[in-house]
Amino acid sequence: MSTELKKTPLNGVHRELGGKMVDFGGWDMPVQYKAGVIEEHMATRTRAGLFDVSHMGEIWVEGPDAIAFVDRLTTNDVTKLADGQAHYSALTNHDGGVVDDLLVYRFGPKRLLLVVNAATTDKDWHWIRSHHSEHDDLALRNASDDYCQIAIQGPRAVAILQRLTETELEPIKYYWFTEGKVDGVDAIISRTGYTGEDGFEVYAAPDKAVQLWQAMMHAGADEGILPCGLAARNTLRLESAMSLYGHELGDDIAPLEVGLGWITKLGKDSDFIGKDKLAAMKEAGLKRKLAGFEMTEPGIARDGFDVYINGEKAGVVTSGSPAPFLKKNIGLAFLPPEFAEIGQEIKIDIRGKQVAAKVVPTPFYKRAK
Repeated sequence: MSTELKKTPLNGVHRELGGKMVDFGGWDMPVQYKAGVIEEHMATRTRAGLFDVSHMGEIWVEGPDAIAFVDRLTTNDVTKLADGQAHYSALTNHDGGVVDDLLVYRFGPKRLLLVVNAATTDKDWHWIRSHHSEHDDLALRNASDDYCQIAIQGPRAVAILQRLTETELEPIKYYWFTEGKVDGVDAIISRTGYTGEDGFEVYAAPDKAVQLWQAMMHAGADEGILPCGLAARNTLRLESAMSLYGHELGDDIAPLEVGLGWITKLGKDSDFIGKDKLAAMKEAGLKRKLAGFEMTEPGIARDGFDVYINGEKAGVVTSGSPAPFLKKNIGLAFLPPEFAEIGQEIKIDIRGKQVAAKVVPTPFYKRAK
């Protein structure tokens, strides 16, 4: 039985641009365009890239208990957010595993927006609703169909977007947002992204998606802006060592194991779900740790490839790819903590041949500020 793929409001634009369309978690999305992955990646690192991320999920939590409710569900400290500020966080299950990673936006003391991954939106929605009790004074709304989301990223992104809005963009700090107009369209303008570059994510009504996309492409034409697909989004986030749900994050992976202790606030007042298990895990010591590596022999490590140390299987690759900007082959892998130190020599089983690599610091790439 076939199931029809879901489409973003920009599906027709992607096809007109020659996007190579794939099934991405039930969505018909462009993996790349005519320029190719490397050109799209380099455009974002050196000029600007435009990404359709309208498949992401948006969930509103509103009411007097909104902050307490979200603080109980997520690992980061929601009580520390100010109006107009956002932060990265995780929904955790009772074992301390990650239900999903997400952004939490504070619009006011009684109004929060959760932005979750596309493939997990339904799961997240059911998880969040299942913890809404009769004692909570709040309203939940899955508003995923109410928004398009377009990310403009890269060193020229701010200047390009500024041509389309009277909102002063430069004063908006990283992980802060405002509401304003872009090309005359009401929008949430958020200085966030998933590429390791400066830039914004713009949320607006779905029927304005094509207008906004074309306006940004036109405004960035003389800057060399390119439309970018899922493949470039993946290589960009990997160079920046940003976790990807289903690879570095999952229901059986604790945020502490992937270096997300900075969003796992065990000391906050709220007893968030899984907090006791994560505290016990930290006390006992981690059994595995996410490490970055680069290949020291020719070869590309891919997700799921085994890692060997001293002839013994020691771990598994979670993400691996050529890094177009760095011009080397890199990856992330789970390793025993004692073997996750910088400089540790490892070998990756690439289709039956063990190929040399070494553990290196992450992020692999960090933009100059």
